[in-house]
Order: sequence, then C-alpha cells, then structure tokens
Amino acid sequence: MKKRRGIVGCLVLSMLIALLVGCASTSKQSSTGEYLDDSVITSKVKSLLAADDFLKSFQIGVETYKGVVQLSGFVDTQKAVDKAVEITRSVKGVKSIKDDLIVK
Repeated sequence: MKKRRGIVGCLVLSMLIALLVGCASTSKQSSTGEYLDDSVITSKVKSLLAADDFLKSFQIGVETYKGVVQLSGFVDTQKAVDKAVEITRSVKGVKSIKDDLIVK
C-alpha cells in the first residue's frame, strides 16, 4: 500500500512539474500571462489608431510580442508614420516599437 501511494505521489509531482514547465516563458514562446498582456497592448494600440482622425483611413497592422509592438502597412506621409509611433508609444506596457510602416 505504501509503495502504491509513493508511485501515485511521484506521478502527481511529475505532472505538476510538467505543467509548470509547460507554462513558463522561453525566448521563442510567450507565457500565458505575456500573451494576454500582448493582446491587451495590441487592442489598445489598434483602437487608438482607429480613433485618430488622421490615421483612421490607413490600414495599419499591429502585432505585439513580449511588449515589442510591430507596426506595418502603407501610409501617405512621414507625418502619419510619426503620429502612429507616437500613439503606440503612449500605450502602457509598450517596451519598444518596430516601425515597418512604408510611405508610398
């Protein structure tokens, strides 16, 4: 009976360790919390860009990974690029901005 209890205990402990390791963040994968934070940042940036009268006519793509926001798409002027970067920088949680906007 003691042997069986010990085996079950080891199995439960192994599953808990595997669960914790599986949810941890790596250099190529976000943890669940980081993913949710990135989703919130992306949503805030998108809504602010859509609310801006000057930028709402442009289709600006927004992606976030570990707090780094990537802006992509085409705009008409450098002023639009600067405005998009400025709005993105104002969002809490943004660590840096990768500006891939192209002036056409």
